[in-house]
Formats: sequence, structure tokens, C-alpha cells
Amino acid sequence: MNSTHNAQTPSPSPTGSRSAFRRAKRSTLLAALACTLAPSVLAAPSPALAAPAYAADSKPPAGGTVLEARYNLGDQAFHPPAALGYKGSGELAGTVYYPADLGSGRHPVVLMQHGSWETCADASAAADSARAGKARDAARKRGDKAEEARQEALIEKASKKLWAWPCAPHTKQIPSSRGYDYLGRALAAKGFVVVSVGANGINATASGQADTVYQARAALIEEHLRLWQRLARSGDGPLAGALTSAKTGAPVTAGFRGRLDMGRVGLLGHSMGGGGVMQEIADDHRSAWPAGIDIKAAFALAPTATWDNEPVTRTPFAVMWGTCDQVNTGSFFEQNRKAGHVPLYKYTLTGGNHDFYNRQWSPSSGQVASRDDAIAGKRPGTCLSQFADRDQPQREQPRLAEGEQRLLTANRVTAFFERFLENKADREPYLSGARPFPGEPDGTVTTSFAAGKP
Repeated sequence: MNSTHNAQTPSPSPTGSRSAFRRAKRSTLLAALACTLAPSVLAAPSPALAAPAYAADSKPPAGGTVLEARYNLGDQAFHPPAALGYKGSGELAGTVYYPADLGSGRHPVVLMQHGSWETCADASAAADSARAGKARDAARKRGDKAEEARQEALIEKASKKLWAWPCAPHTKQIPSSRGYDYLGRALAAKGFVVVSVGANGINATASGQADTVYQARAALIEEHLRLWQRLARSGDGPLAGALTSAKTGAPVTAGFRGRLDMGRVGLLGHSMGGGGVMQEIADDHRSAWPAGIDIKAAFALAPTATWDNEPVTRTPFAVMWGTCDQVNTGSFFEQNRKAGHVPLYKYTLTGGNHDFYNRQWSPSSGQVASRDDAIAGKRPGTCLSQFADRDQPQREQPRLAEGEQRLLTANRVTAFFERFLENKADREPYLSGARPFPGEPDGTVTTSFAAGKP
């Protein structure tokens, strides 16, 4: 198996020239970002490259726009298979992004799953938890064990409210599944039908990161795929009449029957959702896929490792992580690169963190519990890297802003699914790092690529 690295990518260790470079290039990246956030703006590609359009310059399909719909079959409608031994139930709900004009052909499907996060937008409980956390730390510093224990109890009390499911009356849930709307819209603009599913119920009932949690997440993916397969095949089932417009709340009358290709399915997951996606495409789990559904590729954003790290050698996948992510890495690439029979990719974002992939989790959203997991460096605009090992100290490096991180992500996610769900081979040089994505500064992303054994 071959592996190549982007030779233009400098070391993430900060230097004076590196910082100056990032400042000089920042305007280029922000200009591309402005195009991403606009619903239908087409930016001119670099004249030096006959580059395909990516998220940075995407536009809706000819003759139409991207629409958003939602469905909710119940907060406790999902029950993991009893054989898993998983205790608890969760919602069957999702947000759908799709071209307004579905045309006469069939569209590939991308299903997304978010990670583990607080479930209920209880602002009062969040404030109580923050106050108690500060008081606990102060008590711990002065050695007051009794006060430390009292504050811990208050934190636990607030935590039960923030992690409840269903949420208390008059308390809204945190819609983590909508945090990837920028990806959903970018993909739908290319003709994909995208379903981002809720996993709040699993988050509220999960305990740690046991194998049953990932298996339950994989089972949730399969349940949604069955629902969409039935709607696409016969136009009936639980989803028939269940979709409503995110904008108006009116019933959606789009004809999905005969318009979805369930033989061209892609998966995307973030954090523990990424672990669930990797569980789903593991070699030993493929037999659990619903009949008639073929998962062609998967993209995992800062995925947690599944319990047994089952080999994934037959489904192309990409992993992405940020050097200032204090939670996870992209270790699935290293675990499978030597045995894989398909292309594998790893993207390292210098200065990227864990939370910014999800807009609901990011501070700019104003959402309850939103935060920045990166540890701030001593200098403005920097963050501290992960510990590589106990002998290597954390390094201060330029950090990515929310929008910058999401632009870099959307470019690769869009090109990846175009490559593997639509067989667009011209995307491969961009994915493998042989060519830069238009509008991105050099050195922000390190690409590792394994072509796979024949």
C-alpha cells in the first residue's frame, strides 16, 4: 500500500514566518468562506487549474434550489436490537437537505450522525454547572474536600437536566443533527439527498464508550436507511407524510419515490458518531447492512475509536482531525492502511479543534453548552496541540476560526462523496493531496493517502 504526504505542508510548529504566512493568507481563505456561506454564489476557479466546483464555489443544481425538511417519528421510537444488550431508547428524527428539483434520475444518499453532546438546552442548568465548576476548582485548590464534594453534587444535579431525554417540558432539545447544515447544503447543491439524524436519546442513555454504544449507533444508521429505502421504493412507510418544511412547517410533497439510489449510500459521522459510522463499515459488520443498501464510502470527523477497532478494509473512508482537538485523532487511518484494499485518506487540520465541525456546538451559535475545546495558547490566535506522548510537550500553533475549519471540511467532504458515490475520478488528485483545493492557503491541511492493495 502506498502513502503520500503533501510536500507543501510545513511543520505545524509555530514560527515567526509561519504566523506571517497565515496572516497573509487569511484574506484568501475568508474570501472563499464568504462564498460557502452564501446560498448560491459561484466563485471563479483558479485559471491555473481546470478545477471542479467545490463547497467554496458551489451553486444549486440548474433550475432549482436546496430545500430543507424535517421529520420526527417520536423521541423514543428507536429501540436498539435486544441482542446488543443496550439499555435505553431514542428518537427517530432527522433533517433532510435535497435539491428542489429532483428531476427524473436517482440521487445518491448521504446519511450523517452527530456525536455525544448535551441533549437539552437548559440555560439555567448550564449556568448552575458553570458556577459550581468554578467553585469546585477553587475549593480543590485550597484543599477544602467538603466544599469540593458539595459543588460536585451541584454539577451532577445540573448535568442530569442537561443530559435528560426526553427533555423536561418547555425545554427544547439541542438540535445537534442540524449542526452540519453547511455540509448538507453543500452536498445537496451537488445533487445529493442528505439526511442528518438525531442521536440525543443514545447520548442520554449511553454509559461511557462501551462496544454496545457504537453498535447501537450503527443500528440507528441502519434503521434510518430502511425508512428511506421504503419511501424511495414504494412511497409509503413511516416517512410517508412525516416530512415537513423546515422553513414553513408545511407538509413536504416532494416525490422521493424512485428518486433515491440506495445502492449509492455514503455515511458521515462526527466524534462518537464517527465511531458509529466506522462500526457500520467494519468488515465484520457488513452482513448487518439492510438488503438492497450498499454503503460505498464513509467520512469520519474526529472519530472516537470503536471498542474493538474492527478492521475496515473494503469500504473507502476518510478521517479528519485537528491538531488542537483535545478529544480524538484520526487513528483509523494508521490502523487500516496496511491491510486496506481501497483508498484511504487522512486530513490533519493545523490549528483545528473538535467542536467547530458542528455549528450547534460552536460558540458563535449562542446555543446552550456550545464551547471551544481547544486550549488557548499564550499568544492571541493560537492554540495548544494535543500531547503526542508524555515526553513531548504541547506546542503553540496558529488556530483555525470556526468558518475556516468548516470550509476546509466542506471542500473535502463534497469532493469525497462526488468521487465515491458519483465516480468522478477528477476529484482524486484533490483528495490525495496531489493538487490543492482552489481558494485554500498552502500548509493548512496535511494529507495522508493510501491507495489500497489490488
